[in-house]
Amino acid sequence: MDDITWEEPFCGEGASCFRLGTDAAGNAYIAIAGQEESPLTDSRDALRRMILDIKAGKADHLL
Repeated sequence: MDDITWEEPFCGEGASCFRLGTDAAGNAYIAIAGQEESPLTDSRDALRRMILDIKAGKADHLL
């Protein structure tokens, strides 16, 4: 897997912590903090939309 540059963890109230990352080719990744070796990957736009929705509280029922 390409080298991924990870951002600081984003943690919800239930201590669910996620990290976002990108590689040199512009691919976006999301992983549970501490499990960065097995991230989910999708287009940058798809992951951006998902993270914006999470931060807006649209997924609080999942945390």
